[in-house]
Amino acid sequence: MKLTQSLIIVLGLLISLSSCTKHPQSFSITYDPSLGTEGFDGRLLVLISTDPDREPRFQINDSDQTGIVFGIDVEGWKPGETITIDPETFAYPVGSVKDIPHGDYTIQALLHKYETFNLSTGYTVKLPMDQGEGQHWNTSPKNIYSKPLQVSLGNNSAVALNITEEIPPIEPVADSEYIKHIKIQSELLTEFWGRPMYLQANVLIPHDFNPESETEYPLMIFHGHFPETFGGFRTEPPTANPNDGIYNSRFGITGYEYIQQKEAFDLYQHWTSDDFPRFIAIEIQHQNPYYDDSYAVNSANLGPYGDAITYELIPHIEKLYNGTGAGWGRFVYGGSTGGWEALAVQVFYPKEYNGAFAACPDPIDFRAYTAVNLYEDQNAYYSDGPFRQTLRPGMRDGNGMLKSSLRDMNHRELALGTHGRSGDQWDIWQAVYSPTGEDGYPKPIWNKLSGEIDFEVAAHWKENYDLRYIMERDWEKLGPDLQGKIFLYCGDMDNYYLNNAVKLTEDFLESTTNPYYSGEVDYGDGAEHCWNGDQENPNHISRLRYNTMYLPKITERLKNTAPKDHHLKNWNLN
Repeated sequence: MKLTQSLIIVLGLLISLSSCTKHPQSFSITYDPSLGTEGFDGRLLVLISTDPDREPRFQINDSDQTGIVFGIDVEGWKPGETITIDPETFAYPVGSVKDIPHGDYTIQALLHKYETFNLSTGYTVKLPMDQGEGQHWNTSPKNIYSKPLQVSLGNNSAVALNITEEIPPIEPVADSEYIKHIKIQSELLTEFWGRPMYLQANVLIPHDFNPESETEYPLMIFHGHFPETFGGFRTEPPTANPNDGIYNSRFGITGYEYIQQKEAFDLYQHWTSDDFPRFIAIEIQHQNPYYDDSYAVNSANLGPYGDAITYELIPHIEKLYNGTGAGWGRFVYGGSTGGWEALAVQVFYPKEYNGAFAACPDPIDFRAYTAVNLYEDQNAYYSDGPFRQTLRPGMRDGNGMLKSSLRDMNHRELALGTHGRSGDQWDIWQAVYSPTGEDGYPKPIWNKLSGEIDFEVAAHWKENYDLRYIMERDWEKLGPDLQGKIFLYCGDMDNYYLNNAVKLTEDFLESTTNPYYSGEVDYGDGAEHCWNGDQENPNHISRLRYNTMYLPKITERLKNTAPKDHHLKNWNLN
């Protein structure tokens, strides 16, 4: 009996040792001296996919079809120096190189370059500077990468990758008759970042605009992710085939390119018609070293973007194109990130804007920070019971089926960048809302690896960026300036559970007195992200009509608030 037990133990040890050495593969990376000799800082990524038809750098995502990404920080990396990805390197979605199954793969290396910033706060940080692409590591000009390599991985695999390619610069979009591209250097942001920093805007100017005219125009600010140019406006009829047979999996239809072109041409026809209300519409480019968008508020880590947009960029645009130059003539709208921004700037600058139309906003009550209560939950990734932990959901489909966990979404970001430098969603929330840590980077709201929440950081978030809490805390002061200005819309099956925070906010708004908020909260029955308040049309149509769909409500606001001696044209305010 004792001999048998000994044999079992020995066999078990042999099996264990075998499994430990099953995949000792590693990846070594160098780069060609033609790409530079001064030495690079950044995040070195090794990317692996099973689909040979696309580069691995375009296959890292939150779905179960994602590729693999390994990430390691490098400083002063010079040509001739070899960086090795080994079993200790953090990876998503696998734990290590040891966990890659035997098989054939496409593999690629990419360096996401960092630059050094000497901030006015006294900190020195290394971050990726946007290069005109809207802060995307896989397409950012000046980033360098290797050509995709077909490999077979297995026991004793050692793959050498040589980076030889550089992503080229992006050509700026030219102005047209109706769309202008404005760029200014921000004094406020330049001072904060310690180098010239710019704000840009894509401006849709009114039909028959005459700078010498006394006509004034309301300003409609469409908040949201980085826009290359002003989208959804087309001066020519559609050329796409309505019967192209190309299936759009998001909306479950074909011919979507035609629908987009038609809606864009319809906007042009409305825009140039004799009786259409005349106004200026803008989309802001405020990409930054942390994300494609600043969230349009002041932040300890991003600087005073709220003040820069409100007091530098917007007055500049209004001066160029005869805006009213006053809060009564400014309206904000947007969905998702843009929805949060619309509500946030209305709350933080209540007199500077005359109405916020916030669709499917990012969490506006941190008791429902998607699926996490930041003030009561101990861990963001798991809910704890007496005998097990349950993963928290991060994303669902329209039927409620789980697509990704909150843990996996954050681990992907951690592989892409430490210190909140992934350039993605959870990291930008942290960068905007958090105080600055002792290292100069945003203080984490939770441990990125384990999910353990830092309640001191959560308290800072609550006092400074929890929009529901701030409105409730300061309603006596804010209420008179927010009355009639808040409009919230969300699908009750939002993919990111954003409807939960909207409901909590609605509960507060409906309880308000002296004054009652006098706005609107509405839900799309069974609607996903990003439902925007249209109860008559499907989301694939209404999402293309942001620039016109809130005009009736804006007209009512102007009837009640525009001065009697205004110079607005075609608004029918009588």
